[in-house]
Amino acid sequence: MGRGRSARVRPWTGGVLLVAVAAAGLGLYWFQPWKLWQDETVNEALPATADVDASRAPAQGPSSRKPSTPPPAEPVTLAAGDLISHEHATSGTVKLVRLADGSHVVRLEDLDTSNGPDLRVLLTDAPVKEGRAGWHVFDDGKHVGLGRLKGNKGSQNYTVPTGIDPARYSSVSIWCDRFDVSFGAAELALA
Repeated sequence: MGRGRSARVRPWTGGVLLVAVAAAGLGLYWFQPWKLWQDETVNEALPATADVDASRAPAQGPSSRKPSTPPPAEPVTLAAGDLISHEHATSGTVKLVRLADGSHVVRLEDLDTSNGPDLRVLLTDAPVKEGRAGWHVFDDGKHVGLGRLKGNKGSQNYTVPTGIDPARYSSVSIWCDRFDVSFGAAELALA
């Protein structure tokens, strides 16, 4: 009698074990928990001019060109703000900088946040809210993705694509695209 029951349990146990191993593998891929212990430090100097990715820049035709005043000889900080924590402890300063050639970059200075899967830098029109109320708002309205977060620590530059008016945006978020949550954000106040 003991043998018959043992034979019936083994296939069921094997199936559960297979499902558990598959779920653990998928969970490890999705959450990437090892990144919480891996820091990536990137320290970049403020560029003299932006290196605009032509594939992200909107087309500029002759009719869209506007007469402009000559750009300043040095980079100018147009707006700045301090990062606040959302889903993960986050600190540092965000600056919107106009470079000498008239292009714009978002500069993260002294950034310190957790590493995570699929982190991005978003320039948004959303208000920065403290606590859980601010975790999910940055992809609801108008936003521009400036690229993957280069490192979770350090000072980095993110080019604002040509044709984007940075004055139409009021905040920057360190955004986890995989889980649609802000790790931290800063409201941009005019400098």
